[in-house]
Amino acid sequence: MKNKVIISCAITGSIHTPSMSPYLPVTPAQIAEQSIEAAEAGAAIVHLHARNPVDGRPSQDPELFRQFLPQIKAASDVVINLTTGGAATMSIEERLQPALQLKPEIASLNMGSMNFGMFPMLKRHKEFKHDWEKPYLEGSYDRVFKNTFKDIDHILTSCRDNDTRFEIECYDIGHLYTAAYFFEQEVVKPPLFIQSVFGLLGGIGAHPEDVLHMKRTADRLFGNNYVWSVLGAGAHQMHVNTLSSAIGGHCRVGLEDSLWESKGKLAKSSAEQVRRLRTILEGLSLEIATPEEAREILKLKGRNNVGF
Repeated sequence: MKNKVIISCAITGSIHTPSMSPYLPVTPAQIAEQSIEAAEAGAAIVHLHARNPVDGRPSQDPELFRQFLPQIKAASDVVINLTTGGAATMSIEERLQPALQLKPEIASLNMGSMNFGMFPMLKRHKEFKHDWEKPYLEGSYDRVFKNTFKDIDHILTSCRDNDTRFEIECYDIGHLYTAAYFFEQEVVKPPLFIQSVFGLLGGIGAHPEDVLHMKRTADRLFGNNYVWSVLGAGAHQMHVNTLSSAIGGHCRVGLEDSLWESKGKLAKSSAEQVRRLRTILEGLSLEIATPEEAREILKLKGRNNVGF
């Protein structure tokens, strides 16, 4: 498996708002379609949020997830990863419900409270279709995305009986040490799936030295007990992924992380980004991991043991 690269694809997220791109999926049918297309393009994992289909507002209503998860599962053997991040405006209990009730193979979990600055996007986007979008972005100037030690422990232990593994999202070096604490307490078990996030305002930057520093620190803390993946926000998406793959890491793309296919050109789907990344990886003589290979690498429970 040493030459295999897992591509994760984050289909919609909660950062971008519908007015920013006509291609951002918001309805269950759109989310299912883009997930299946991303899997066909080479994504072994799809990372999923839900949205209110009327106005595109982020939602953690498990019933919305139930409207697209069975369709994705029926059409593809892709690994399904559900968010516990939801949106920074939600309570911990609200954010937990999809993973708790639907028992996915993987769920995401941020390793700390942080400033999560989305307000700079207001410089690019001036007009909005829905009343909630502008205040949602403006509010991030004075909003903390809350994930205390108690919150993290609650999510991890609540999902323990489901055998759900976690995509451990680390937006800064301190988040690696938080993950190491829970590993030492045996709340999480190896292999840890560490997703390092670069280039979001409030977290670590996307300079190559930042990427290398994150990797060196994770190597020191976890040794052979973890699998490393990265995502680069916005314009950083492809160069961060390319650097990661060149030093043995895995990759994540998708419209949650960037709306762009190239400079000034909106991506029409997350699958476009998967195909572009795949071309880069194969140009580096790397092989794309299948969903079954990703399950083996991450020691997942299997697609037949989920709650949907």
